[in-house]
Amino acid sequence: MAFKKIQEYISTEDGTGGTLLIPRLIMPQMIEEVEKTLIPRELSATVWGPGQIQGPTFVYNLEDVDSLNIREVGEGAEIPLDAMTFSSTTVTPVKYGVAIRITREMMEDSQFELLQRNVRMAGRRLAENENSLILTGLNTTANDISGGAAITIANITTAMQNLEDNNFTPTDFIVGNEVVNDLRNIDTFVEANKLGSTEMLQRGFIGVIYGMNVVRFQGNSTNSAPNVTHNKYGYVIDRAECYGIAIKRDITVENFDLPTFDMQGAVVTQRIAVTVFRTAAVSRITTT
Repeated sequence: MAFKKIQEYISTEDGTGGTLLIPRLIMPQMIEEVEKTLIPRELSATVWGPGQIQGPTFVYNLEDVDSLNIREVGEGAEIPLDAMTFSSTTVTPVKYGVAIRITREMMEDSQFELLQRNVRMAGRRLAENENSLILTGLNTTANDISGGAAITIANITTAMQNLEDNNFTPTDFIVGNEVVNDLRNIDTFVEANKLGSTEMLQRGFIGVIYGMNVVRFQGNSTNSAPNVTHNKYGYVIDRAECYGIAIKRDITVENFDLPTFDMQGAVVTQRIAVTVFRTAAVSRITTT
């Protein structure tokens, strides 16, 4: 006579997540993407807003360096003529943007506000794009310093001298994360008996070096930098003379409906350009 085994209990092996036996719990909290550290707008010499830009382009003028010279004049000799010279640059703000479409079913069924979240992320991406445009402009510098595997104090002071030789004042030191790591390993900026404080040990970051404000940016993202190698770059600038930002249209959100597709969406756009006034007002340090 054959006997059949009677299963007296149901174990977790009899069910899988998401089935009726073991319901899958989705937590009501969305873990958001971390915000990147970007170059603040306050470092730009000028920000032109939409009200200042009347057409698709505009022109700004610069006084040429060392124009209008004074000469020695002999007695009775004719005084030579001279005058200042000027140059002009045309700036054309470029449109950047993204369109977001979400089906109505997805908006109804999702426990998260998908459209709003996508719009907020698009705003972040436009801010990161502005950061990338600034770095692209700074890369046009006339002063390039090739460092070694790590940045050195001599690299920093040479970059400062490059500006000072052209009558500019080094005000800010903009650095990628790898350069920040190099600074953390220079004993002059770490040891209290040399620095005069324990700021680097307490904060992991030193806010002022040789009178310059140290500003960190995220340089290993292709969204916030032209390429990931910018993490190895440092820029010494004169913020009063270096670059300007032209904003023809600030970040704008326009909602729309697509009834025939049963979708809702938004278009997020910005028209912006970054222009460098004086390429000698920035000095770039590159490391390998």
